[in-house]
Amino acid sequence: MLTSTRTRREMLRQTAGGFGSVALYALLSEPSFSAPRPLAINPSHFSPRAQNIIFLFMDGGVSHVDTFDPKPRLVAEHGKPFSARIEPTQFDKIGKTLGSPWKFNFHGQSGTGISELFPHLAGCIDDICVVRSMVAKSPVHQNANYFLHSGFTVQGLPSMGAWISYGLGSENQNIPGFVVLHGGQLPPGGFGCFTNGFLPASYRGAIFKPGEHPVANIRPLENDLDTQRKKFRLMRQLDRGVLDRLGRIDALESTIANYEMAAGMQLAVPELVDIRGESHATNALYGLDDENEHTRTYGLECLLARRMVERGVRFIEILAPNVSSMNRWDAHNDLVKNHTANARAVDRPIAGLLRDLKNRGLLDSTI
Repeated sequence: MLTSTRTRREMLRQTAGGFGSVALYALLSEPSFSAPRPLAINPSHFSPRAQNIIFLFMDGGVSHVDTFDPKPRLVAEHGKPFSARIEPTQFDKIGKTLGSPWKFNFHGQSGTGISELFPHLAGCIDDICVVRSMVAKSPVHQNANYFLHSGFTVQGLPSMGAWISYGLGSENQNIPGFVVLHGGQLPPGGFGCFTNGFLPASYRGAIFKPGEHPVANIRPLENDLDTQRKKFRLMRQLDRGVLDRLGRIDALESTIANYEMAAGMQLAVPELVDIRGESHATNALYGLDDENEHTRTYGLECLLARRMVERGVRFIEILAPNVSSMNRWDAHNDLVKNHTANARAVDRPIAGLLRDLKNRGLLDSTI
């Protein structure tokens, strides 16, 4: 009697070749008979409220005292020597006290302060939790990015996106559980920020670019689906021959799993990125009609993130667009120009994402 714990490899090895070749395709479509899937949903001891995470990563670091953390004392002492305690940093020249160039207003029922940099987000402030107590141990960009993503200042540990997809699995087996939308600004630390570390490679962040072709080779080379299926049947037949001679080889099994995921992506991803069915009002909500190209880029990333949430992708990280002549959100020089340009790129799309998720009933289950 076959059980749900038996893999397809074991089943084929224990049955006649003729029966296995006839039944293989049908068995592969039955989850109870297929090989264990890395992204299968794992049972938990309680029912979680949050099902998906969208991580909007602002590389370089948004100035908290110019955005969500008003400091009246800085304004009162503008231009004077800094009178409070100064924590040691890598910079010797401290300079004088600088009050924020932007005015703060208090919005929503919560009365949360937010600067005029984010006029669209100000209208969503009651749907935002502002935490003003977070600190980090390293001022170095690369190490700080590793710390933000993994909790460690060194490279090689699993990113939180890898941990989330490893612990919870994904509702969609044809799209990776951890997707990074690359809008143009790759952070210091590079792809090491999205690594799986010591976890299986299936949990590494998959890099997607916004647009019609988000990943390479997403369009099948075959003219029809039947031809592609025949190739996969041949691959599995060759795999069985290797298995009979050498036994189970993890590297080979992982490679086959990757091919199967790629085949699923060729069916699922083109539909995911095809936004022609979205209404004009939705496109406008995300800023896809904005005259600023970076707003349009980030708006498309946010819209794709919402569509991924609808399709069960567990963890989506959105990277900021490459605003020309700007050093990320770092603002070592020309704070006003830097933060004005970067805020313009993301303000409208993020507010649109929050409103869209809320209107669709997805905000309650999305962090």
